[in-house]
Amino acid sequence: MNLNIIGYLIYLSLTSVIIIKVGKLCYDNGNIFVSQLIPNHEELCLQINKTLLIGYYLLNLGYCAMTIISWEKIQTRNQLIEIIATKSAIIILTIGFMHYINIILLTKYIKKLI
Repeated sequence: MNLNIIGYLIYLSLTSVIIIKVGKLCYDNGNIFVSQLIPNHEELCLQINKTLLIGYYLLNLGYCAMTIISWEKIQTRNQLIEIIATKSAIIILTIGFMHYINIILLTKYIKKLI
C-alpha cells in the first residue's frame, strides 16, 4: 500500500483527536473565563463560547486537511514518521498560538463590545 495514504490516515486521525480533545477542554473551561469577562450575561457568554468552538474546529480541521497537499512522496517508514511528527507538531503549535491570541483579544476588546 502507498505510504502516503497510510500517512494521511494516521495524520488526520491523530490531529483530529487532538483538535477535538483540546476544543472540548477549552469549551468546558472557556465559559467560566468568558462569564468573568461579561458578568450577568450568561446566555451571551454561552453563545460566544460556542462560536469560538465552531471557529476553532473549522479553522484547525480545515488547515489540517489543507496541509496534506504539501506532502512529498513518502519512500520509507522513517520518512513517514518524520512527516507525521512534523505536521502534527505544526498543528499543535498553531492551536497553542491561536489559544493565546483568543485570550488576548477577548480580554482586550470584550469590554468595548458591551
